[in-house]
Amino acid sequence: MMVRKWMGLSIFLVSLYAVAEEPGYVRHQLVYEEPAMVWDEAFPLGNGLLGALVWGDGHPLNISLDRTDLWDLRPVPEFHSEEYSYETMKKWVEEGRIEDLRRVYEEPYNRAGPTKIPAGRIEIGLGEGADFERGVLSLADGVATLAFSDGTRAQVWVDATQTSGRIRIETDKEVHPNLKAPAFGGATGQKDGPAISAGELGKLGYDPPQETTGENSSAFLQEGWDEFKFAVALTWEQEGGAWRGAWSIATSRETEDPLALAKERAKAGLAEDDTENLKKQETWWKDYWEEGFLSVPNETLERQWFLEMYKFGAATRRATPPITLQGPWTADDGKLPPWKGDYHHDLNTELSYWPCYSANRLEEGLGYIDWLWKTRDNCADWTKRFYDLPGMNVPMTADLENSQIGGWHQYTHSGTTACWLAHHFYLHWRYSMDWDFLKDRLYPYISEIAIFLESLMVEDKEGHLTLELSSSPEIHDNKLEAWFKTITNYDLALIRWTFEKSAELATELGIDDEAERWLAIHKRLPEIAVSEEGFLLVSQDQALEHSHRHHSHLMAYHPLGLINWENGEKDRRIIQATMKEMDRLGTSQWCGYSFSWQGNLWARAKNGERAEKALEIFAKAFCLRNSFHCNGDQSGKGYSNFTYRPFTLEGNFAFAAGVQEMLLQSYSGAIQIFPAIPEDWRDVSFKKLRAEGAFLVSAKREDGKTTEVVIHSETGSPCSLENPFDGDEFKLRGADPSSIKVDGDKLVIAMDKDQTVRLKRKAG
Repeated sequence: MMVRKWMGLSIFLVSLYAVAEEPGYVRHQLVYEEPAMVWDEAFPLGNGLLGALVWGDGHPLNISLDRTDLWDLRPVPEFHSEEYSYETMKKWVEEGRIEDLRRVYEEPYNRAGPTKIPAGRIEIGLGEGADFERGVLSLADGVATLAFSDGTRAQVWVDATQTSGRIRIETDKEVHPNLKAPAFGGATGQKDGPAISAGELGKLGYDPPQETTGENSSAFLQEGWDEFKFAVALTWEQEGGAWRGAWSIATSRETEDPLALAKERAKAGLAEDDTENLKKQETWWKDYWEEGFLSVPNETLERQWFLEMYKFGAATRRATPPITLQGPWTADDGKLPPWKGDYHHDLNTELSYWPCYSANRLEEGLGYIDWLWKTRDNCADWTKRFYDLPGMNVPMTADLENSQIGGWHQYTHSGTTACWLAHHFYLHWRYSMDWDFLKDRLYPYISEIAIFLESLMVEDKEGHLTLELSSSPEIHDNKLEAWFKTITNYDLALIRWTFEKSAELATELGIDDEAERWLAIHKRLPEIAVSEEGFLLVSQDQALEHSHRHHSHLMAYHPLGLINWENGEKDRRIIQATMKEMDRLGTSQWCGYSFSWQGNLWARAKNGERAEKALEIFAKAFCLRNSFHCNGDQSGKGYSNFTYRPFTLEGNFAFAAGVQEMLLQSYSGAIQIFPAIPEDWRDVSFKKLRAEGAFLVSAKREDGKTTEVVIHSETGSPCSLENPFDGDEFKLRGADPSSIKVDGDKLVIAMDKDQTVRLKRKAG
């Protein structure tokens, strides 16, 4: 290795982008030449709390409204009955009483509530001759612009920082908006039963809303379950060739008079000058994008990544509820949202927040972690009530308060759900190195889970600790066989990870007695189950027998990293055999998110070509034209036998994480630059992605060679970097050459807090 130092030059991350070029968040707009005539193909807008879907051809122009804390929180009576306990569930499983299990655990989920609920719709008729010509959603500022044949031009946006949405229509015609409340009231005659949607909104049985109208305003107050109320208000004015409108939603959880508050916010929005507000809008989104972005030569993947990270910015904020199945875009089709629009903690919420870490969106990711922390007492109470054990577990299907709402009991009442949630606490710590977070949040959270698991587990005949009931989402669906005879790799990986990390963190905090306690338990756990052929099994006595949508049996590999490429030849053989077996079983029973997850799996295996292929299939076959992941294969090419189209977000955000995993990895303790890119990706770059250890990393690859890496340390700690220059000489700025030590194929750089170093391949 030869290091050459550049003297007297300040360092800027922007050095990687010295040549001015249009960034991807400007270049990749969502453009429609034909109108979206259904809600799930609409332009999505949002600010984490409010959401809007813009669709229609102008006859009318539709704006579907949502607010992420609008919930019907009715209790589930069965979950407060004498039959509802872990001991009874075990007994019924042992006795094969599947109908009783379904009666207590599944049937409640088939009812209308509890559920996420929509907020209504604004319909705007633009008049005769105003036929749709073109629509553009700008990712740079979150503004949807629609042009019509008579010269009418509409702009719609959700204020990035305030609880209101805006509409501006440039037209000489008189505009008459219609604010339409959801159809909550009235009997439907529908019976409860298993379905993706629990039926029509009318099954909720609410009274009709109280509607009010004024000269330039319209509003309604809707009462829901248990005196919960929400109000939607729209106000407008028309002068000087433009019609301007503003809307807002308020709830009884924030004020005694939600109608007055909604009207007040709408009026305040209308009073603000559009030009000034749009400047603020552009500023917020530019700041968001400048937190980190990338450039790759695969146009499909690059475009989809920007669309995903746009939706992420629109769907989550630290101070708003975390991302549900549909985020701030609840279905607007007169029906209850797919799968109640709830929180699914056996894949969906976890995958939805995968990209926030390496994409350098930790602040947005804290919206998830803050909510999990805020609801922990509720989860501990549920744990005591159902399991009658100390510590904490978390319901797998949950409402806004993280309360159990039921479904297939093998997963909704899994003993390891909380472990996967703790993984996100751990990731935040590793990517931020926030000591206060470790001390005050992460360790208290994970140690309560460890206490619960310690009480839940029993000793098997070999002397290992195990679970009496163990499942692997969602293998065997809701059949009794979904409870496996031996502990599953899903449960075992989560348990092994929890005790390993609990010990690691206790040691970090100097709590040696607790570290010893967790290590002693870890030593009593069985090893991850591997077949004679070397691939990961579902459990000790069973392999995955057919294609399956959920890669739950692979948790030890990804995302937990208990088995990883860097561990050496043994783990590499397991990974290679596992991916070969996945290929053998095929994708006939996969959903879109399965391909997104597979992209991450291949990236961890350092196979860029296969990662690219999986992610490209997701983007081309499993997304609607507005980029919404619709679970089923829409391509007609036979990637999956699932061809339905219920919209959920986790596949979208797992896709973004997969692209990032191709460009930057740091889970093994060393930063890897471009670890899993295809051979034909000759020119690639990224700016300010985040690595474990609280490092911000930018890198550039030109003509097949990494030419430049910039690393910024937020906390000041040694940075281990796999040498990205293939042994070639490189120049160093921002540090003395003596600060770099060579450790095999790694460069170890001593760094101070807020220090930035730049390494550049020497030309020639």
